[in-house]
Amino acid sequence: MTRTKNDRSSQTRAGRRSLAGQLSDRVRSYLATEAGSAGLLLVAVVVALVWANSPWSAAYTSLWSTELSLSLGNADLSMDLSHWVSDGLMALFFFVIGLEVRYEISVGALSGRDRIMLPALAGIGGMVVPTAIYLVMAPGGEAAGGWGTVIGTDTAFMLGALAVVGPRFVTQLRVFLLAITVIDDIVAVSVIGLVYSDTVHLLPLLEALALCAALALLTRLGAWRTAPYVLLVIALWLATLAAGLHASIAGMLGGLLIPAHAPVPEVLDRATRLFRAFRQSPRADVGLSARLGLQRAVSVNERLQLMLHPWASYVVVPLFALASAGIDLRGGVLGRALASWLTWAVVVGLVVGKLVGVWGGAYLGTRFGLGKLPKGVGHGHVVGGAVLSGIGFTVSLLIVGLAFEDSALRAQATVGILVAAVLATVLGWLAFHLAAVLRGETDADLPRFLDRPVDPDTDHIAGPVDAPLTLVEYGDFECPYCARATGVTHELRQRFGDRLRYVFRHLPLPDVHPHAVLAARAAVAAGAQGRFWEMHDLLYRHQDKLEFEDIAAYAIELGLDIERFLDAVDDEGTAERVRADTASAEASGALGTPTFFVGDRRHTGPYDAETLARELEASGADPPS
Repeated sequence: MTRTKNDRSSQTRAGRRSLAGQLSDRVRSYLATEAGSAGLLLVAVVVALVWANSPWSAAYTSLWSTELSLSLGNADLSMDLSHWVSDGLMALFFFVIGLEVRYEISVGALSGRDRIMLPALAGIGGMVVPTAIYLVMAPGGEAAGGWGTVIGTDTAFMLGALAVVGPRFVTQLRVFLLAITVIDDIVAVSVIGLVYSDTVHLLPLLEALALCAALALLTRLGAWRTAPYVLLVIALWLATLAAGLHASIAGMLGGLLIPAHAPVPEVLDRATRLFRAFRQSPRADVGLSARLGLQRAVSVNERLQLMLHPWASYVVVPLFALASAGIDLRGGVLGRALASWLTWAVVVGLVVGKLVGVWGGAYLGTRFGLGKLPKGVGHGHVVGGAVLSGIGFTVSLLIVGLAFEDSALRAQATVGILVAAVLATVLGWLAFHLAAVLRGETDADLPRFLDRPVDPDTDHIAGPVDAPLTLVEYGDFECPYCARATGVTHELRQRFGDRLRYVFRHLPLPDVHPHAVLAARAAVAAGAQGRFWEMHDLLYRHQDKLEFEDIAAYAIELGLDIERFLDAVDDEGTAERVRADTASAEASGALGTPTFFVGDRRHTGPYDAETLARELEASGADPPS
């Protein structure tokens, strides 16, 4: 469950009733970090096991038992290295989780009821069913208290395994599984804090609650600098430790209380002006203003994620694995573990329980119309992902250390976690293979190619219709990012000249832009009189004035036959023309605005002029003169 979605600021995301947004650079970067850290995590596990079972095993035990103290005046904080990792560094890990959960709830994959319902059902099923299986199979006494071991999913291992055994393209499935683990994270941390914490002390607990209120107040006041939030979170961690709660609570709460929001256009514009001022006058004071302006344009949440996520994935979690996975399996320990009901309760709970719970929750949700699977994801893919969710590892090991004082029980549960990880990976490969062979479910991704070829008879085309290079944009006249992209397309048309044809297709997003459909119909109606591009430019220049009377005024300004224009705006044929473009957008994987296609391939990532020019050149043309 290693976690912390360039960022989402460069595209308008669809609302609840229309299309979900394309995968952003931020999410791609997140996935790359998660999957990349899985290899380091695996190395740490192997090193820990080899070390703990070598002639130098005493050094392994001695290292993690070493005391480390911090003191300031009369204040003193002392723990052994094992606890510094589990109660200190892992608090940072859970803090990054909290940041990611807050982001997804505020502006990400869980920001609407229809988006949260299916992952929530799958996530809850993926915890309830494994817990029930564990409680049925596990022996009584202290062993029964380890039921929390089977509720977690290690995101890093899961994504790493998915990259190895899953289909070639799994973007949509990965995003769906990440949404499920958000639910998993919230419940798992709550279980750790409430079930596996020590005796709670009242005064430090009240201090922790007061610090939570202070964090919420910072958000209410609109504080945008990171330092106040970080200082309060550190204080919250200390208060939580003093209260006897596990540090995961402080981390998760701290992350949840740090605001995430979509970029505000006015703040972005101010940051742009400050940056331009620095280019014109590269002085230290102007540069400082530009830096602060850029920081203010991005939420505190995202800035902290960008800074801390690599540390959590590449340092904290591997260190935790190194400290926790070193179980001495000599002297018959492995044999006793494999013969123990506790071990197999963990294995069956994670592998079978996650499969039944995650897939069952998703299936029931779709069956009763409570949600839909992401485009490109089939139930066979969900089965494979559900099996891989049985790789519990990070949180499972943490709960093992908290739940079991008996070293023998701890060893048995740890063996179960390792066996479950291997079985889940093998069975996941089998599930994906069967889904491809029996159901034809291969790639779990959005379409990557233009569904409807460019048609000079129907498409809006600027430039020669037979030009060797093609750039297609799906846009929304009320989308501020589309308006900014018009400068990019003008620059590309000037750069490539007659070697480029630029095609504009309509993708109005009425859930977020209430005037977008009317504006699209107005552009089509103007196109019927040969003035599409003039209306196109007017609509983008006046995005704040797109009421019906404004549209009519623009038609008069362009010298159109106003009666004919207004009739065309209301004509069903015009509406069908816009709907056809919207349908082709969805079929092509264009789920946000603006979305560009270079030739017939969907472009992902930045859409500045230089990036798009490189892709156009790579599509088969000679470099522009």
